[in-house]
Amino acid sequence: MNARIDNHNDTPTERGLLRFITAGSVDDGKSTLIGRLLFDSKGIFADQLDAMSRSKHKRTVGDAVDLSLLTDGLEAEREQGITIDVAYRYFATPKRKFIIADTPGHEQYTRNMVTGASTADAVIILIDVSKVKLREDGGADGNDVELLIQTKRHSTIAHLLQIEHVVVAVNKMDLVNYDQAVYDRIVKAYKEFAATLGLKDITPIPLSALTGDNVVESSEKMGWYQGPTLISLLESLSVYDESHAAPFRFPVQLVARHNGHEANDFRGYMGRIEAGKVSVGDKLVVQPSGQSATVKDILTLEGSHQSAVVGQSITLLLGEYLDISRGDLLAGAGQPATLLKTLKADVCWMSDEPLDMRRKYWIKHGTKQTSAKITGVDTLLDINTQQRHAADGLKLNDIARIGLTVQQPLAADAYADIRATGAFILIDEVTHQTVAAGMIRLDA
Repeated sequence: MNARIDNHNDTPTERGLLRFITAGSVDDGKSTLIGRLLFDSKGIFADQLDAMSRSKHKRTVGDAVDLSLLTDGLEAEREQGITIDVAYRYFATPKRKFIIADTPGHEQYTRNMVTGASTADAVIILIDVSKVKLREDGGADGNDVELLIQTKRHSTIAHLLQIEHVVVAVNKMDLVNYDQAVYDRIVKAYKEFAATLGLKDITPIPLSALTGDNVVESSEKMGWYQGPTLISLLESLSVYDESHAAPFRFPVQLVARHNGHEANDFRGYMGRIEAGKVSVGDKLVVQPSGQSATVKDILTLEGSHQSAVVGQSITLLLGEYLDISRGDLLAGAGQPATLLKTLKADVCWMSDEPLDMRRKYWIKHGTKQTSAKITGVDTLLDINTQQRHAADGLKLNDIARIGLTVQQPLAADAYADIRATGAFILIDEVTHQTVAAGMIRLDA
């Protein structure tokens, strides 16, 4: 899913629900920023405001409201002043509805950030100006600004997950007296790093989440900045779902039928369209079996339809009587998915237990689950340098390219082409814990 800015000719569809995440290092102000967005946009109820004012964990002076408490829902989060879990918050302005995922900044919770980012349309990368090292001597490597490792880590994950729209929120500008020179140096350094990743759609904003500068209201203290506030930028962000134009992909979730005694032996295939569109009369292929099928009818709760598009949950009736079950994929006959028994993928290791090459895992791909074995770790990504090097294992939060073999073939696409059929998770067969999230590559 790609996103871009378009400040004119927006249609109601393009101004629909926007999912975005906040990401940054520890204590960069992510929770405070979300609290400020909700507070200044009137997205906080009176009882929530009262509860925050009376909280024993308030980290502000006097009567000032600690806005970070709005998303720090766990007791441990409030006690330690950190974000641990992914907190989802819904709010709306007259122009748009939003779902925000507040993700942890600690490296040990990178897996939580991956979870929050997996469905995001945009990401806000927070950079705390008080933590960035500004080298007056230009630095030995020629860079006069040293970005934090977590800034690089989260940007890398955003790229791997194909979140193309990145908002760089240079936060706590009040701590440097709203100095434009400091802001410009940080933005220059970030854009240079982003270029090594391939991130293209980057919009920087100088702000202060604590004081509200450039969050909802424009700051009088930064007259040198002529761009949008954060909320107006998010409101104007047009998200174009390229999966509408992608080949048809329909993972079968359930086969619905009568008990066999009806005169009309109904057999429907239920699921959600993950890419493309389908119409009555379309020719499909059942994968992995390769059987041919023709769409006879398309049903929803509202009745019969001539066509349906990505995102809709439907029941497909076919003109042929075929052996189809949960885990199969119905695809457009002219553009089927690729059948894979061996594959390459980029993964984020999410388990406290390191990779055990002797162990088998379950791979869950769409609605299909089968046994899988990791055949090797091709390369491990160094977040700081963006260089890949050889490795013989994986530990928590490592990002690597691996090889896999699966017991039953997967009907898959490259993650870069279609998210839903290019993503998977690995599950430990013994503990049933999710150990990795992966993105399939077909070019490796």
